[in-house]
Amino acid sequence: MSVKPPIPLEDLYVGQSAELERTVDDGIVRAFADVSGDHNPLHLDEAFARRTPYRGRIAHGALIASYLSALLGNELPGPGSIFVSMDLAFQRPVRIGDTVVSRAEITAIDLKTRMVELSCSCCVGDVEVMAARASVMVRTRKPKSAD
Repeated sequence: MSVKPPIPLEDLYVGQSAELERTVDDGIVRAFADVSGDHNPLHLDEAFARRTPYRGRIAHGALIASYLSALLGNELPGPGSIFVSMDLAFQRPVRIGDTVVSRAEITAIDLKTRMVELSCSCCVGDVEVMAARASVMVRTRKPKSAD
């Protein structure tokens, strides 16, 4: 996996955006359950999940939120940025087999504090399944040495 070079704060602008697409499958959900320790049968047991209002298995909400973490840490603002906060609103469940498109757009930049605010969403097709606002601290461009 190649790591993208960091985007310095000075090169970011309001309206800049990035997307990431991931398909949720059984293996990803089970791996996330093992890593997180969340073994709720709603995510892992189809027979159990069929008896719930969801009528079948759904992905962990935190798994879907982690796609935004990947987008912010790998793409925009990218490597070296530090996740400070996120406010999430889950709107619809994500099912096994769904393809999730995560999107982030810069809405504000504070050069003094190095904070970047982003409006984020995750969609399955044309349906928004999660909306979020994120705050990220970004590195500045390193000054060139006077050699």
